[in-house]
Amino acid sequence: MSGEINILPLPQTTPTATRPMVVSGDLLKLLTPMDGLISAGQTASAEVLSLKQADQSFQLLLKVTLDNGRQTTVQATSLQPLPQGTSLAITQPSAGNLAITVQQAIASSVAALTRIDTAQLPVGTLLQGKVLTSQVMPQVPGQPAVFRSLVTLLNTALSGSTLNIDSPQPLRIGTLLSALVQDTQTLKFLPLSTRQDQLAVTQQLNTQQSRQGSLDSLLTALQNLPQSDDTSDDLRAAVNKLLAGLPDVQQLSTPKGLAQALLSSGVFLETKLLAGQTPALAPDMKADLLKLIAQLTPGLPANTTLGAIIAANTLAQSMPSFIRSALGMLSQVSSKPLPTGFPLPERLMQGAEGESDLEQLLKLAAAAVSRLQSHQLSSLEQTGLTDDGRLLSTWQLEIPMRNLQDIVPLQVKFQREEAPEKEQAPERRDEREPKQQLWRVELAFDLEPLGPLQVQAQLIQGNLSSQLWAERPYTAQLIENNLGALRERLLASGLNVGDIDCHLGTPPQGAQTRLEQRWVDETA
Repeated sequence: MSGEINILPLPQTTPTATRPMVVSGDLLKLLTPMDGLISAGQTASAEVLSLKQADQSFQLLLKVTLDNGRQTTVQATSLQPLPQGTSLAITQPSAGNLAITVQQAIASSVAALTRIDTAQLPVGTLLQGKVLTSQVMPQVPGQPAVFRSLVTLLNTALSGSTLNIDSPQPLRIGTLLSALVQDTQTLKFLPLSTRQDQLAVTQQLNTQQSRQGSLDSLLTALQNLPQSDDTSDDLRAAVNKLLAGLPDVQQLSTPKGLAQALLSSGVFLETKLLAGQTPALAPDMKADLLKLIAQLTPGLPANTTLGAIIAANTLAQSMPSFIRSALGMLSQVSSKPLPTGFPLPERLMQGAEGESDLEQLLKLAAAAVSRLQSHQLSSLEQTGLTDDGRLLSTWQLEIPMRNLQDIVPLQVKFQREEAPEKEQAPERRDEREPKQQLWRVELAFDLEPLGPLQVQAQLIQGNLSSQLWAERPYTAQLIENNLGALRERLLASGLNVGDIDCHLGTPPQGAQTRLEQRWVDETA
C-alpha cells in the first residue's frame, strides 16, 4: 500500500527497557592497526564522533584522548551500535583492537535514551529524527519479529540525542521519521507526506492512471484463453491460480471471507514483503498478476512489439520498490491533500491489429497492475493530517468478485480519522480515555440486474449513518422499499442507526461529497 502501503493501521514503536548496551571486555576492531596507541596497563578516554552501519557491524569514528593530553582520531568497527557522543574508557590489548573497560557499562546505557521524559517532551509532542542503525533481534518462538534501531533526534530540546527503539518493521538507515509522543515508552509514527514526497506520489499516480485498465477485461480474457501451442503449462497454472483466488458474493457476505478478500486484493503486497511474509503462502492479486506477466513474456513471438513488454517490466520492477519506500518509510506530515476521485472509472484497453493473444494478454495484465497501483497511490495521497490536526488514514482497493458467470469489480475505500488528544493533567495521563475514531466506508459496484450502485457510510462510537445511490429508477425504488428491514438488521447487530437514505443518480462530486461528522464534546 504500502504498500505496503502499506495501505493498513500504522505501527507503533516502543523504546526498549533501560539496559547496558556494552559490557566489559567488548572489543573494537581498528580498521588500521596501530601498535602502541595506548601503553600497556594504561587507559584512555574516547568519544564516538560518528556511527555508520555496515551489514551486521558498525563503523565508528573515535576521538581518543591519551593520559598526556594528546588527541587523535581512529576508525574502528563494533558488533554493538555506540551512539554519537558516547564516552568510552578503553585499553589496547593488541595492535588491531581496543577494549572497553568495566566502568563503561553504566555510561553507555545513558548514551541512548530508553524512555521519554514527558516533562521535557509532553504527550503529543512531534519528534523528528534520522535512523542511524537497524538490527533484527533474535526471534522468540511464537512472537513477531522485532527490529532494533538507533534514531538521532533533530528537533526539540533533545536535538542531537539518540533514541533506542524497537519496532515491528525494519526502519531503513538514513530515513527521516516523524512521530508523536504517546507516553514515556511509546511513539506513534506519522505517515509520509512532505511536499516533495506528495508531489512524487501525485506524479506517479497520474502516470499509473494513464496506463491502467479495468480488471474485468483481463479476467474475462483469461477465462476465454484458448488452448494452443503458445499456452505453456506454467502459464496455464498462473492463469488458473489467479482465477481460483477470486471470491464470490457469498464469500464476501461473511466477515471472515471479506477480511480474506481485503488481504488478498493486492493493495497490501508491499506491506507483506516488508514484514517478511512470502506471498506464495496466501493468494494475492498483485503478486499473481506479476507472476502472470513473468509467464507471458517468454512466450511472445520474436517479432512482437516491445512497448507492452517494456511497460510490464517497468511496472514489475520499479513501482513495487517505489511503493515499498513510500509505505515503509514514514516522514514529515503536511496538511491533508485534496481527495482523489472515487471510484476509478472503467477503462478498456484497445488492442492493435495483428497482435497475438499473448501480446494482448500482456497489455491487459500490465494495465491491471497499474489499476491496483492507482488505488495504492490514491491511498497514500489521501493519508495525512487534516486542517484541524486529525490524522487521516486511507485504504483504497478493488476486489473482483464472481457473480454467477460474471466478474464484478467491487471498489472499496476505508478512511479512519483520529481526533487530536485533549491536554490532560500529568497525574491523569495514564488514565486517559482512548481517542475517538471516525470510520468512513465507500463502496462502488455494478451488479446485474441492479446496475451501478454506490454506498457511503460512517461509523463513530457505534453510531452508523449511510447514503446509497442507484442509477436505475427501479433499483432506487427497490432499495427505498427495503430500508426499514435494513435498519432493523443493523439495530439487531448492536449499532445505533442514524440517517439511512437512498438517492437516484450518483453522489455529487467535489470537496463536500462525503458525509460530514463533527467531533463533539458531549460534556461541554
